[in-house]
Amino acid sequence: MTDRLTDLNVRVQGIRQLGAVVRAMRGMAAARAQQARGQLATVDHYAAALAAAAGQALALTGEGMTGDGMTGPYAPTSRRAMVIFCAEQGFAGPFSERILDAALDATSAEAATTDLFLVGTRGLMLARERGLKVAWSHALPAQPQGIPKLADRICQALYGQLATGDIGSAQAIHGQTHPGQPMRVERLQLFPLDPAPFPRKQGGSPPLLNLPARTLLAELTADYVHAQLCRAALHAFAAENEARMEAMAAASSQIDRQLDGLQAAQRILRQEEITAEIIELAAGETAGRARRR
Repeated sequence: MTDRLTDLNVRVQGIRQLGAVVRAMRGMAAARAQQARGQLATVDHYAAALAAAAGQALALTGEGMTGDGMTGPYAPTSRRAMVIFCAEQGFAGPFSERILDAALDATSAEAATTDLFLVGTRGLMLARERGLKVAWSHALPAQPQGIPKLADRICQALYGQLATGDIGSAQAIHGQTHPGQPMRVERLQLFPLDPAPFPRKQGGSPPLLNLPARTLLAELTADYVHAQLCRAALHAFAAENEARMEAMAAASSQIDRQLDGLQAAQRILRQEEITAEIIELAAGETAGRARRR
């Protein structure tokens, strides 16, 4: 019985240590999600300012959005790129599976002409397990501060494919959550750009330009696409950590239930051990009295 109680004590200690790890992971995920949400407002303001400036430049050129949003001819092609933001790490429940399912549904009719650009190491592993062909991949940064550099890499890859005529359009798919609400999957058009966010103001004095309007429009729209990628990556970063928080909360509840069961068994074994010792002492005392008689 002593061996059983010792083994049970070891298991209780192990479960407690696991619970401490799970709580720490949940706390880190909560902090990272909050940090990413705090930066989203800044990116949204930046993108809105770029859209307003691009709208003025667009009005000066009198042209529409073509290619990657810049005013330049590109070889026409029906191929497109799909940038998929999955999880970087595990312990996030079915987060990456849901994103991949949504991406496959979105590209099912054009799978043969769609190049997958995948962000997130964990998502890349799952994509390979499914036998998906990934044209380009990159890790999702561990901190939100690394998001702009990631957007740079994605832009370089997309514009490189666009310049060679390998793709003619690009979209992005990412998870988006709000505290207390389930995750939803968002689909974002990267290029050709939708002109709706670029308001063309009529009348008034035209802005003073130090660049040709076409060059200015090209630079502004390129920055706008970069901002949109930053926004998508931040949403994905926050959504992954929200999913990890939910997974760790479920794991913590399971650990608490297991710990309650083990502690109950621990108390029963202790009571049985004490009872056995009392019986043994009582039996010894009875035997001693019998010998004295």
